[in-house]
Amino acid sequence: MIRITDDLGTEISLAKVPQRVISLVPSITKTICDLGGEDQLVGVTKFCVHPAHIRHKAMKIGGTKNVKISKIAALNPDLIIANKEENTRDDVLELQKIAPVFVTDIKDVADSFRMIEQFGILLGKRVESDKWLGKIKQRLELFRQRNFTEKPKVLYFIWKKPWMSVGGDTYIHEMLNLAGFTNVCAQLTRYPEILMPFVRQDYNPDFVFLSSEPYPFSDADAFEVGRFTHHAKTVFVDGEAFSWFGTGLHSALAYFELLQEKINS
Repeated sequence: MIRITDDLGTEISLAKVPQRVISLVPSITKTICDLGGEDQLVGVTKFCVHPAHIRHKAMKIGGTKNVKISKIAALNPDLIIANKEENTRDDVLELQKIAPVFVTDIKDVADSFRMIEQFGILLGKRVESDKWLGKIKQRLELFRQRNFTEKPKVLYFIWKKPWMSVGGDTYIHEMLNLAGFTNVCAQLTRYPEILMPFVRQDYNPDFVFLSSEPYPFSDADAFEVGRFTHHAKTVFVDGEAFSWFGTGLHSALAYFELLQEKINS
């Protein structure tokens, strides 16, 4: 018997290690596969691109915000794993009628570590989860030895129409801070709308980061940003590194090192 409490306080009870698991979040899918649980996955979202073949091996059950309940029910899962930020409450309530739903809520590195540990318990992969935790913590310790004497001010965009950034209560904010940057929207919450004509006056960033996801920013967007920021440099950044929690943190740290070199060159 497996008994574990998810991040929303719901107790999950499983008679045995689940063999028919559905992941509703790309970073969760990657983490499950990294822990050796790929063969336990029967359903993933259309955005689950790591590992590349998983969308062909497991059934695609829609997107994170519009999961196909009927497809999930037909797969007869014994566990569904979701995320408070990525999935809707209504979907989670409907899915709880089908199978136990373990909901994650990740705001920082500690939450990410806890999730990896929880997945080790849920999926019968404790040895693998311990190995990954050790590997990430070792890399994190080395990364934190870097001396960021200056932390450039960054305005990080995730969306256009309207232009949206990230507040101080998000995982992306934590990653910006970890990577050696200051989030100019740290005093705001969630994903605030940014009025472009007031960017220089209200935020005065050193850099503007255009994330590779969820919005596909273009060179034309960078040019538009430049009209309002003047001296700030616009940089296209890897959105996965800043937003994919779980085992993705390991590769994110390597990316942050390269980004710092690029910024300082």
